[in-house]
Amino acid sequence: MSEGHEDVVTLRGERELVLRAGDLFAAARAEFLCGAADLVTWSGGVNAVFAEGKRPPLPKPAPRDGLVMRKVYTRRALGDPYSERRLAAIAASGADVRISSAPLAREAIVIDRRIAVLAGSESRGPRTYTVVRVPEVVDGVRSLLYATWEAAEPLADAVRAPVPSLDEEARRVLAALSDGLTDEAGARRLGMSLRTYRRRVAELLAEVGATSRFQAGVRVRGR
Repeated sequence: MSEGHEDVVTLRGERELVLRAGDLFAAARAEFLCGAADLVTWSGGVNAVFAEGKRPPLPKPAPRDGLVMRKVYTRRALGDPYSERRLAAIAASGADVRISSAPLAREAIVIDRRIAVLAGSESRGPRTYTVVRVPEVVDGVRSLLYATWEAAEPLADAVRAPVPSLDEEARRVLAALSDGLTDEAGARRLGMSLRTYRRRVAELLAEVGATSRFQAGVRVRGR
């Protein structure tokens, strides 16, 4: 069920997004600017919902002369080798993919500087997506999203960023994280106080450039 006026329409759930706004994505002609925290909001999450009913997934803008595709993701999208391969495929399709170390103010897509689609926050109910055609609002969303994209690093640089040299204790902490241990269990395994363990975890997340504990463990173990 959707609500709103013609220039601002709120769609409830992934099915409404595809059925009511899917054509907008496919019709991009000049610029397709996308911002997402990870690979779920605009792709994985939407497509997973439709896979069950075998309905069409969210249409993608087709590469064509004159179309510029820019996409920016946070480091959450680099959580595992599979995600990195998906991002590489997106880049190979013609998109200029970049990775932002800072969180996005809002996950959004701006199409041809005329339409903005804003993803609502995740909640227990269906996620909402707001389609905006108000020029002043679209310009504001695009300016913020483009600034984030411009300040982010190219995908290739983000993927090959070296993992810092870590001592044996650091690797043991990261192994505990990727094993899914609680802080209490991890501290017991390493013979540390809980306070020391938590401080060490925070330091290591910053050192390896990870945004989650699991991502930190996976990143180091996979290199």
